[in-house]
Amino acid sequence: MSDGRRRTTVVVLCAAVLGLAVPAAGAAEPTPPRPSAGQEAQQAARFWTAQRMAGAQPLDAARQAPAVPGGPAAARRPQGTLFKGTRLVGTFFGSDGPRGTTWHCTGSVIDTKARDIVLTAAHCALNMKGDYVFVPKFVKGAAPDRQPYGIFHIQRIFIDPRYVPDRGSTTTKKTASDLDTAFARVSANQRGQSLQDAVGGGLTFTRPSGYNLKNVTVPGYPSYRHNSAGRAVKCTVPTTQLRGYRQLSMTCGGYYGGVSGSPWITDYKDDARTGHVIGNLGGYNGGGNDASVDYISYATAFGADAANLLADAVADQAPPADLPPYRGLKGTLPGGAARWRKAMLMASGDYTGDLHGDLLVVWSDGAVTLQPGDGKGGFGTEKQLRKANSTWTHARAVTGGTFSGGDRAGLLVRWSDGEATLYPQPGPSGLGREIRMAPPGSAWKDAVQLAAGPFRADGGTGLLVRRADGSLTLYDGIGAGGFGTGTRLLGANTTWTRAALLTGGDFDGTGTGDLLVRWADGTLDTYAGTSAAGLGTRTRLRGPNSLWQHAQVLTAGDFRHDRAPNDLVVRWSDGETTLYADTGTASLGTEHTLVHPGT
Repeated sequence: MSDGRRRTTVVVLCAAVLGLAVPAAGAAEPTPPRPSAGQEAQQAARFWTAQRMAGAQPLDAARQAPAVPGGPAAARRPQGTLFKGTRLVGTFFGSDGPRGTTWHCTGSVIDTKARDIVLTAAHCALNMKGDYVFVPKFVKGAAPDRQPYGIFHIQRIFIDPRYVPDRGSTTTKKTASDLDTAFARVSANQRGQSLQDAVGGGLTFTRPSGYNLKNVTVPGYPSYRHNSAGRAVKCTVPTTQLRGYRQLSMTCGGYYGGVSGSPWITDYKDDARTGHVIGNLGGYNGGGNDASVDYISYATAFGADAANLLADAVADQAPPADLPPYRGLKGTLPGGAARWRKAMLMASGDYTGDLHGDLLVVWSDGAVTLQPGDGKGGFGTEKQLRKANSTWTHARAVTGGTFSGGDRAGLLVRWSDGEATLYPQPGPSGLGREIRMAPPGSAWKDAVQLAAGPFRADGGTGLLVRRADGSLTLYDGIGAGGFGTGTRLLGANTTWTRAALLTGGDFDGTGTGDLLVRWADGTLDTYAGTSAAGLGTRTRLRGPNSLWQHAQVLTAGDFRHDRAPNDLVVRWSDGETTLYADTGTASLGTEHTLVHPGT
């Protein structure tokens, strides 16, 4: 169903419940006046009496597990604890159940500038076809006006269009179950307060550092059949990976139907106003219960897909309909994250002569490989250029560019002893001949970072060098005869000693050289139009943050066959490797996962 038709259906069903007038079929729909803050919740509260809430029946039966025989193993198994709930977690009530009102799934408040975003599972949201409200820290037996923070009417739901459930179900066991995440926008409560203002905070959307985590807390609302008192359940346990999926797994009893959508929080405290959420209960078969047990639960592990979906919800825009197919954990680079943690250096360029950007990698054991690009953001069969050896463990910085003219890229290497060498035409059959550019013991030992890009006035390849003292020098005459004359862009300074990573490219689409910098505090800046005349115009992509402090290696190249080196490849500290396609000077491009974390 299209987004527009879905919204129309929700409006009609809501109107039927709330007693509002609905235009006749085929009639032109006048633009309704925008409801005042709290009006929708006030209208909903007339329907959602304490009695209707208390009598609501469970709609999701996917996790209604029979009792499991006891024994020593069961006695040692963690068991969820029922408690009064916490302000950032709530449950949903709807009017579309087969037996009347429904009590359905769990949601949590996400901290965003919109201040009205609720996280839940996609298979929960697919069931929300009528009038629904979200109730933080639900209290059974209390009318809407007596709920701690009021009730919040669901206005719009956001689901990744690639989440396709099995026929006749809202869940799936297929790869698409990794996308079992949804966000909803809600209106103000009866008091006219936004969701975050009412509860006093929100959870921070966070990508997990891996799957094997020590302490994750999962608060949720089991359904009436197993929880007649309407209390919340919580459990703090270690997590592992659901093998073959981008999902977390936990073992804890008491997680029956109703807990779907529950947040998985790494720093949970009762009634806290903040915290970090790394996933939501859902995924494979709706989040567990595949073996008729209630104690194994799964969660989608947040990544680029969930981040993009949240951005759509905050912007109040439908997710794109032309998203690339979801590939799951297959990725597009060989090996898993454990292997890619050992990728020490990377350089991009056309090393095969097919006009596609390729990725050259130097590994911690001295091996050197070539990942031939397919021009679509993917990579072909890996080529080994050097087996593991001691020599290449001394490579300290590499960069790729057409240093010697022609179309094929060369590779420039700075070694630990200060020697610098150029490989004019490495390719699938090997690195080729080596040219010494500077002898061992030279001043190049202080060249901490190298970044090649179209920094020359004629659009040719120039080399920007950041030395240990923070100085920046641009060389625009590189060839077999040497580096040529260098132009000092900055003298020694303390600011640029904090530049952790550099790469060059064409991020503004003008054909001139642009520099991208990852600073020690995670800040990302671009310098558009960098040349011998000086550093270009600075634009901030990201302010100080902890996420980008985990970016260990990066390079920019033409991996999408648009003839512009503006696709950014990043290898993170956990081995995850991502491609930001069509990165600009002011924003990162669309993120594609090349190597998934935890694999």
